[in-house]
Amino acid sequence: MATANPIQHEAHGKALSLNLDSSIYGTLAEIGAGQEVARWFLAVGGASGTVAKTISAYDKTVSDDIYGAGTRYVSKERLLDMLDHEYKLLLDRLNPARGKDTRFFVFADTVAARNYQGNNEQHGWLGICFQTEPGSQPNQIFLHINLCDSTAQLQQQAIGILGVSLIYAAFHQRSAMETFLEGLFEELSIARIEIDVIDFDGPAFVDKNSRGWCLELLRRGMAHAVVFDARGKIVEPSSVLRKRALLVMRGSFSHPELFDPTLFQAARRQLLAEGMSFEREPATLLEMTIHHASLVENLAAPDMLAHIQELVSFGCVIVTDYPETYLLSRYLRRHSTEPVRFILGVAAAAKIMHEVFYRSLPGTLLEGIGKLLATNVKLYVAPMPRQAFLAALTGLSGSIAPKESGDSIVTLNDLTPSVPTLHLFEYLRASGRIVALEPCDTFALNSKLI
Repeated sequence: MATANPIQHEAHGKALSLNLDSSIYGTLAEIGAGQEVARWFLAVGGASGTVAKTISAYDKTVSDDIYGAGTRYVSKERLLDMLDHEYKLLLDRLNPARGKDTRFFVFADTVAARNYQGNNEQHGWLGICFQTEPGSQPNQIFLHINLCDSTAQLQQQAIGILGVSLIYAAFHQRSAMETFLEGLFEELSIARIEIDVIDFDGPAFVDKNSRGWCLELLRRGMAHAVVFDARGKIVEPSSVLRKRALLVMRGSFSHPELFDPTLFQAARRQLLAEGMSFEREPATLLEMTIHHASLVENLAAPDMLAHIQELVSFGCVIVTDYPETYLLSRYLRRHSTEPVRFILGVAAAAKIMHEVFYRSLPGTLLEGIGKLLATNVKLYVAPMPRQAFLAALTGLSGSIAPKESGDSIVTLNDLTPSVPTLHLFEYLRASGRIVALEPCDTFALNSKLI
């Protein structure tokens, strides 16, 4: 059996290295954006050493006949059907003749690249089913990606590079998370591809935590956001967000046991009182960021995962790398044009009206507010204790002070921005973009809302 090759750093070298390893042999099945990964192995030379078969079933009837009907074509379910079908076929045909010396694999992808109008969701699923040793039980790795290049041709190129890197990393770089992710993203950047789901199973991964790997995607700048569903499982973001009204709460949630779900209850009542009807139940979403705009809280991955597991009982949890709320607003708008309502404490509302958080934008405060409050986006602002309000704004020069009163609670009505911010604040309130959230009887703000 050939020994592992030295680590390669370009798709050409990786594909050639795999082709020259006589122990690695398999199938490449690709749907939707051409045979971009197979092309690398066929172009670099020596493909007969690695490629048993390539297939691209574009026609839906043909694809259904091979892999079964009933799933979306760009979905994890379709990817799993492709991997299962092709892997079984590969072993049935080739295992008797060469199974004792060969590590079999199947690579598959199902991708929607940019259409002619550029108005489709440009994303895909990639995966590999592979043996670590001849005759061993198979392992699987799955990725969900968003394509960010401006043309279909560039997107196809990026898919080809990523696919080759995935196959190479599965065989040569899987032992450590850092090595695997570094190898996976070589020659790429987040400006070209976002990887927001990574999952795996099989004996090669029994001691590894895919959720921790997904958080590392954020820290390494390979994704802007990862989404945990109600079971605490990482999922494709659109499965939670697509075409749904969203009630969103940003927070550090450093003490999840203190989280008050009546905030969501009050926000849901307020949303329904606006008189709109929804095809799907509004989704509740708790967002944590690894790059906080005003707090220094760098939770280690195990601590963050423990907090997330406590919070998913209240709603889906999204972890992002967005310091500012306007960046999160723009991200959510990629998935839904339905109402988005941010639930925040009055101290957070004061910060949102502060220019210091928009210095990176040419239009400063006006540009930031414009990006935050896009079409059908509003802020629901909850009251909070006066002492908590003052503590939250400590150290922020030129803060928006509350009106002096003997009341222990600060509400939206107590905010008093200075001119000219006052005029913008009054306009946003009068136009219904910033709304006071009517509290429940048990209302409390213990979650450090951003």
